[in-house]
Amino acid sequence: MSAAEIRALIEKAEEVYRDLRLESVRRWKAEHKGLAIGFMPIWAPRELIHAQGGLPVGIMGGGEDVEIIKGDAFYQSYICHIPRSTIELALNGSLDCLDGMVFPAICDVIRNLSGIWKLRFPERLSRYFDVPQDFDPEVGGAFMRRELEELAHELEQRGARKLEPMALRRSIAAYNHNRARIQGLYDLRRREPWKVPTWELYLLLRAGLVMPVEEHDHLLDQYRAAVEVDHERRPMDQARVVLTGSFCEQPPLGLIKTLERAGCYIVDDDFVQVGRWFDKPVELAGDPLDNLVHSFLTDSLPSPTRYEDSDQKGQELVRRVEASRAEGVLFCAPSFCDPALLDQPMAVRAIEERGIPWTAFKYAENTGQFQVIREQAGTFADSIKLFSEAVTA
Repeated sequence: MSAAEIRALIEKAEEVYRDLRLESVRRWKAEHKGLAIGFMPIWAPRELIHAQGGLPVGIMGGGEDVEIIKGDAFYQSYICHIPRSTIELALNGSLDCLDGMVFPAICDVIRNLSGIWKLRFPERLSRYFDVPQDFDPEVGGAFMRRELEELAHELEQRGARKLEPMALRRSIAAYNHNRARIQGLYDLRRREPWKVPTWELYLLLRAGLVMPVEEHDHLLDQYRAAVEVDHERRPMDQARVVLTGSFCEQPPLGLIKTLERAGCYIVDDDFVQVGRWFDKPVELAGDPLDNLVHSFLTDSLPSPTRYEDSDQKGQELVRRVEASRAEGVLFCAPSFCDPALLDQPMAVRAIEERGIPWTAFKYAENTGQFQVIREQAGTFADSIKLFSEAVTA
């Protein structure tokens, strides 16, 4: 496959990424007559929606492509940007194709957004999906299973299929395969980051939020096959970094490109976490609903949205740095993101104890100017390379 064909795949993914009116979802509904259920970052039970004949649709705000007119009336100026752009898209009709929204437990802002959705769109499903912070199967597990059962019942009442164990097992298998493909690209980028530029991988992940999982698999397979044989992409002398903090409100595409142009190979990140939320395949044998609950309790990614003892905060980041052979950390969080920014001091302490260099900056999803960040990231990358050369000299 030629470089031109790779560009065509990425252009297709970017077209889907910038499709704020969700035209591909509208076409899917016309063809399949199923429910389209939106969900906010970071995790949602996509397997359950899929098993009931629906299409899970990831809603990540409006990015830099939507002007906020009405959305600012709902939130204070010191609140992160993603809820304002999401309600703007809902009010201007861009999200009319959605039959409902699932709002995972991320923070108080997203909880409030679920209430605003319920008040403004009472005819559509609005489900705040609370997740356990007690990971005892008899406590948190029982709670989460009941949440899943109630969601399945609500979907059925709105016209979805009844949740059947066999269908859920097939859907779990489908998303296991999808997560494996995504992880495969992450592993390839970790080994040879010049082959998988992060801005390309990011667009592929974002496109997968609105595609049927089977269609997304095909796109990922095509891209993987193409980049593995593309000999025009050669390694450069760039600093290997882990980027962390961007698990909910996503950074603008231009920011990711800026970081790479500034001399950074991003070898691990927390973008679009729903595609990698479980670090092991969900078990297929036995009760599939119990298996889904078990994976959430035991195999989920560490996240500022999940409870950890304070002495454990940051240890997973250290592990990620070491596993990816990163030379430094970029703390890249949205402005006013309480979960990310409250965890950051503990993560900084953990990496400083291991002598890992770091720098930090903030963004909003509609940030358009990156010169200051480019200079900061470029200086950081240069200092890493100069320091490593001095140490080995």
